[in-house]
Amino acid sequence: MKIERTFMVVSATSRPGGGRGSGDPGGPPPPSGAGRGRATARLSVRLRRLGLPYLLILPALLLELLVHLIPMVIGIGMSFIKLTQFFIRNWSAAPFAGWSNYHLAVDFNGPVGRALLHSFFVTVTFTVITVALSWFLGMAGAVLMQGEFRGRGFLRALFLVPYALPVYAGVITWSFLLQRESGLINHVLVDQLHLFSDKPFWLIGQNSFFSIVVVSLWRWWPFAFLVLMAGLQNIPQDLYEASSIDGAGWMRQLRSVTLPMLRPVNQVLVLVLFLWTFNDFNTPYVLFGKTAPQEADLISIHIYQSSFVTWNFGTGSAMSVLLLLFLLLVTAVYLLITSRRRSDA
Repeated sequence: MKIERTFMVVSATSRPGGGRGSGDPGGPPPPSGAGRGRATARLSVRLRRLGLPYLLILPALLLELLVHLIPMVIGIGMSFIKLTQFFIRNWSAAPFAGWSNYHLAVDFNGPVGRALLHSFFVTVTFTVITVALSWFLGMAGAVLMQGEFRGRGFLRALFLVPYALPVYAGVITWSFLLQRESGLINHVLVDQLHLFSDKPFWLIGQNSFFSIVVVSLWRWWPFAFLVLMAGLQNIPQDLYEASSIDGAGWMRQLRSVTLPMLRPVNQVLVLVLFLWTFNDFNTPYVLFGKTAPQEADLISIHIYQSSFVTWNFGTGSAMSVLLLLFLLLVTAVYLLITSRRRSDA
């Protein structure tokens, strides 16, 4: 028996691997084919995991390329040619303009440059007033709607009606209300309240600027209300309870708790409102038509007039590119300033 056991041990140790399996730490490496197969399988699984998100966003990326990027590139190309009504059927026959369209747009001594500069200042004033009032009304409504009272759900839904209403339906309704002879606003202010001796014009002259501000404010403040109300609901109530125990009143809580906690929300909200308001075309176009009054000559409708009313698409495209560069610059500076404040805080 001892001789048989010794023979079995010697024969086992003399085999490749020394009696240890291929999976043992001291055993020989696995065959190269099996190792490559497992590595290839792991690589394919990893590629599927990493490539699935990009595959899912591919349709949206293609639509974005089709709807925004391609027209943007075409518009930039149009700004370097003298594309007028005479070459609208054959773009290749339009002469090369170089930087002349841009020079014409920024030549503030000429009529085109002066008109564009006037439109720019009108748009900046309009945007600042609209964004500031939209944020203020949205903030006031969101704070007041946080408390529990009867009818709160109905008021929240009512405040969101202007934002949910289609743009053209809402602005056309405002255009009817602002009519001089048959409008409801003049009927109330002049015929019933007798605040004016004569019915004023609201869609022409100096009053047109106030009209576009009121209509845009009516459109945009519900969005600010919705965003700020959602942000307020994410603030822990423990902060308000602790501050009230320390003797902080309502105004102190608003200044020390609410506004600091809403800072990330306000940073995004102000930027979005600025871009939407500055680029707004639907509101002035539906309210005033193809030619807006000089007092309400927003830059979006001004570029439209330069392109489709005077049929000078090259100059209009140059103005559009300058507008795009301005908005990119303002956005970059705004994000840089807000990111620095966030890091300092």
